[in-house]
Amino acid sequence: MDHQDGGDRAGFTAMEHGTQEDWAIIGGHFGQFSRGLADRVLAHLKLLDGDYGGFPVDRLEHSLQTATRAHRDGRGEDYVVTALLHDIGDTLGSYNHPEIAAAILRPFVTEELHWIADKHGIFQGYYFFHHLGMDRDLREGLRGHPHFEATAEFCHQYDQSAFDPAYDSAPLSLFEPMVQRVFARPINSIYAKATEAA
Repeated sequence: MDHQDGGDRAGFTAMEHGTQEDWAIIGGHFGQFSRGLADRVLAHLKLLDGDYGGFPVDRLEHSLQTATRAHRDGRGEDYVVTALLHDIGDTLGSYNHPEIAAAILRPFVTEELHWIADKHGIFQGYYFFHHLGMDRDLREGLRGHPHFEATAEFCHQYDQSAFDPAYDSAPLSLFEPMVQRVFARPINSIYAKATEAA
């Protein structure tokens, strides 16, 4: 049954009146809907195609280049998917895009990868903030955090260097199965236990 087909629905008008049967119906629909999450994330990522914003490559190519560099360096799938999606928030979070990516990734990746996604904007700033009259060393306020060095490494090796129009990036099709696998089951969610039964 399609989750939007108007089939079985809960009978309550306020959650406090919900029953076990109501939540079984909702849980069934949620299970179906959540299985399409990776496809929705990939569809949103494709919105970055053709959006240059003045950069040498468009935002999708930058994402592919970042992920390709991490993949060719032997990083694990969750790391590569984080690299692929690190700027997915550019469309809806122009002033806080790292937080958007981090929120999307958080249920599915380690604490370290979530922190990398969340803080990469501050760390990336080391390479350009001074050209905008900002403090390029803003990241120093985070020095001492357990994931500081990993985030600095992510930005140096993969993110800041991924603007090369001549780079031979892998196609998105290489990464799509990785996104599907990483987004298959949450590992850090208050709903993780409930989804185990789904």
